[in-house]
Amino acid sequence: MAKKTKTAAERRHHERVAAMGCILCDLLGQGYAPANVHHLREGQGMSQRANHFLVVPLCRECHQGRDGVHGTRALLRLAKVDELDLLAMTIERLQEAV
Repeated sequence: MAKKTKTAAERRHHERVAAMGCILCDLLGQGYAPANVHHLREGQGMSQRANHFLVVPLCRECHQGRDGVHGTRALLRLAKVDELDLLAMTIERLQEAV
């Protein structure tokens, strides 16, 4: 199955989310770190990707690093959160910015 092309609204959403900086670094007291978007994996099958609006901002280390979301997930455990918690925080921060 081919990847669905992002709509203009989805691209704008990704830009707004990424501009927030890494939400996990902030939560762990590390301050601002540039971020990309991470599509939530919770509730998805092995090869499925979440909807383009179900994303959180993560830096490279928190996203794809050894202890990141796609690694051991140790940073999530250290912060005592899961991906759904990060999504809720992301939505709250987006609403505060409006």
